[in-house]
Amino acid sequence: MSTQPDHSAPRSSSGNFKLIASSVLAVVVVGAIGLDTTVVKIGSADDVRQRAFSAETFGAEQFPKIKANVEDRAVAAAELAVAIAADKKAAAEKYGTATSTGPVIPVALTGVFGARKANTSEMKVDGLPPETVVRVQTGPAVNGTDLRDATGTIEFGQFTNQIQYQDAGSAINNEMKKAVFAGLAPELLNGKAATVVGVFKLINPKNWLVTPVKVEVK
Repeated sequence: MSTQPDHSAPRSSSGNFKLIASSVLAVVVVGAIGLDTTVVKIGSADDVRQRAFSAETFGAEQFPKIKANVEDRAVAAAELAVAIAADKKAAAEKYGTATSTGPVIPVALTGVFGARKANTSEMKVDGLPPETVVRVQTGPAVNGTDLRDATGTIEFGQFTNQIQYQDAGSAINNEMKKAVFAGLAPELLNGKAATVVGVFKLINPKNWLVTPVKVEVK
């Protein structure tokens, strides 16, 4: 017969207490997690994937605003040419939007389309010096980001990185192509009178590459 004291009963009571306490704590923690968790329905406004940048959506939203801005500010080509000849810097500050690679200037052209080459059509514009060459981008490819930069309201800091910024410019160009090039037969423009509203980057005063927001063939 053992003479050692029997401590089995107290150890069992203590173990049960710890088990119950652990269970209660677990329930409290799970409950707290549940209260702090927001259930997001896929496709809802809270779904972060729905808030991810979409270049296509951005382009569709911005092009109408850019078009309206350019049409409102467009300067008659002859008037602009005179201003540039007098003082290029002053003309750029007065009419253009400054960018890191040169001012983007809105312009209104009236004239006759000429030869087509490499996605552009030359245009003989009324009132311009004969040495000034004007080419209008008539697609299907459109180069540059002049439309994106035309208003000064779209800046790099609004985007996550350079790729997104570039995609925004391409998307705006794509929206322009849908709006302006639809129904336009660039291979048939040679010799036709037209009015064009668009923008160009003033680098060489005698060479204007215009990206249009509106083309009306007469």
